[in-house]
Amino acid sequence: MSRSIYVCHTFYHVFVTCLKELNKPKEERGKATLVLSTMSIKFGDLDVRAKASGLFEDVVWYDEKREDFFPELDKYRKDSGNIVSNMWNRILLTKKFAKLQAPFVPVDFRQYDEVYVFCDQDPIGYYLNQQHIRYHAVEDGLDTLLTVDGARTSNIGHFGLKLFFSEKLNLIFICNGHSKYCIDMEVNNIEKLKYKYYKYKEVPRNELIAKLTEEEEKILVEIFVPNIDLLREQIRALDPTKDNILILTEPLCTLDVRERIFQDLLAEYSKEGNVFFKPHPRDELDYKTLFAQVPQFDACVPMEILNFFREVHFKKIVSVYTELGAIRFADEKVRLSYEFMDKYEADDKHGQNRFI
Repeated sequence: MSRSIYVCHTFYHVFVTCLKELNKPKEERGKATLVLSTMSIKFGDLDVRAKASGLFEDVVWYDEKREDFFPELDKYRKDSGNIVSNMWNRILLTKKFAKLQAPFVPVDFRQYDEVYVFCDQDPIGYYLNQQHIRYHAVEDGLDTLLTVDGARTSNIGHFGLKLFFSEKLNLIFICNGHSKYCIDMEVNNIEKLKYKYYKYKEVPRNELIAKLTEEEEKILVEIFVPNIDLLREQIRALDPTKDNILILTEPLCTLDVRERIFQDLLAEYSKEGNVFFKPHPRDELDYKTLFAQVPQFDACVPMEILNFFREVHFKKIVSVYTELGAIRFADEKVRLSYEFMDKYEADDKHGQNRFI
């Protein structure tokens, strides 16, 4: 039987991993390994609940290290103003970074038939390529490439040359499927993408969700909701005569500007009904203190999980950048996007795809 391993950096990554495993025949489940990287967020006791679900054979922690953890790499990141010397430094950084990462990698990826990596621009992508280990990349979030195409925004200028050095020679690393040992990259919707690439493989998230049975939805709820009774109590406390509005927070800009953004959104949408906040797992603003009067879902709950609470329904859900295509629990979806952020900060600080 094929053994799979998934490297996850966020709760959403784990959610998609669970969807992929739940879409397998029952007799093939329970053989996968879930790797939780501690680099970006705190997963809490998710490992315990994931292991108890029966979907995974093992759950492993990965103390993944960013480039800046290794001061010896600093000299390779300096811009010399010369494309030849910059490329040479990048080649050296790619090799040395992967070598320095190796002691922190918790498993032997060669022991698995299928390796899946969410957000391969993280250090694990460098490591796998330098180790000549083939893997599948998976889109970081829902339609992430529509907002930021990391492969291109990080390689503006001479992209074709850089792609040759990455995909053909494996001398440097480019993420999102553009590396030599990446087999393919799963994306939610190829048609929407500005730049097509032969390694992109369309795997619609909604199709994975649509195949779930009620029993399988319950498994997801038990994995991701640490205190479901408290959540239902918060829902019962809402004024039933008013419409419900959910605002998704996001790790935007500086903390002071971020606080102002969500104060403004709260003021605006409180005029329409009961406002709930759903903090983003990587959002470090203290919403529980600053917005104590606002009912809030736990940050660790992927918003898609709310689709499985039969007793919850929102008239409107509001986000800044988060794609809302997978949301079924709201009548109206509002994605504010770049134009909204232009009111709070310079336009060159966001919407990088506009400047490719």
